[in-house]
Amino acid sequence: MSEDFTAYVIERDETTKEQSASWKSVSTDDLPEGDVTIRVRHTTMNYKDALAITNKSPVVRRFPMVPGIDIAGEVVASDSPDYAVGDEVIMNGWGVGEVHWGGYAQYARMKADWLLKKPAGLSGADCMAIGTAGYTAALCVLRLQQAGVEPGDGTILVTGASGGVGSFAISLLSSLGYTVAASTGRVEEEPYLKSLGATEIVDRKTLSEKGRPLDNELYAGAVDSVGSTTLANVIARMKYDGVIAACGLAQGFDLPTTVMPFILRGVTLAGVDSVMAPKARREAAWSLLEEHMDRAALAEITQEADIKDVAEIAPKLIAGQIRGRLVFTVD
Repeated sequence: MSEDFTAYVIERDETTKEQSASWKSVSTDDLPEGDVTIRVRHTTMNYKDALAITNKSPVVRRFPMVPGIDIAGEVVASDSPDYAVGDEVIMNGWGVGEVHWGGYAQYARMKADWLLKKPAGLSGADCMAIGTAGYTAALCVLRLQQAGVEPGDGTILVTGASGGVGSFAISLLSSLGYTVAASTGRVEEEPYLKSLGATEIVDRKTLSEKGRPLDNELYAGAVDSVGSTTLANVIARMKYDGVIAACGLAQGFDLPTTVMPFILRGVTLAGVDSVMAPKARREAAWSLLEEHMDRAALAEITQEADIKDVAEIAPKLIAGQIRGRLVFTVD
């Protein structure tokens, strides 16, 4: 049955290559292929969504496109034996918002393999408050645990601490008993970061400028969402057998480092991908969040926003002016 609904659609003039975006009326007949149709109830904004909306980076690879890489809602039609009408589901990644229509709409259609059942202990709004940022942070924490980093080994450094990934990483690590140092360039965020569980604040400037190939051994592990010179300095400050879970490139995709920390201190640089992570890994991350995400910290991290304002919010998020996570209710 065909139904009209509203979606935020990014389009491109194929002659001039200029991009535009607006709220439009579309039909369920326009939805891309998939075996599960979802009534979207909540979504959020990630850095990638903001890049797509502002066209600061060529994120969108197929036009027209509906951004929104995180979705929470209920199944309204299904050709999959894994999901029935009425099931509450969540979705992160899989190229949604880049090559497949996403969550800035009342309806979405997805492949069943991309979906997860909503964790029983979290609401749909909770899951979107967590979103790809919190899910990625959980993957990073799991990577540190799997590499054998234990709370007694020493302090864990979190870069980009006041952003989404950083905020969740601090909260999760603290709830698991780790001592956490938070790196930020915003001094005014110190009370917020300490409320999440950070015990030490590190000035971003000490990490963002060129440093020594080997520095003082300060950290047993790290969660880095910044990349570039910051990550190089984090590597140089690792203790012997230190492990870094790297998941972002907010400063840049280059890595001006040397092999010295790796061959002299046995440092491990572990990459973390959230987009194409297999289902078992995703379920483990969401289980970690369901069990260990402090609900008071989640409320502290989260703010509600009007989905109609995505065009105004996106440049603020890119400029680092948005703390924590935004949740949009899709009416």
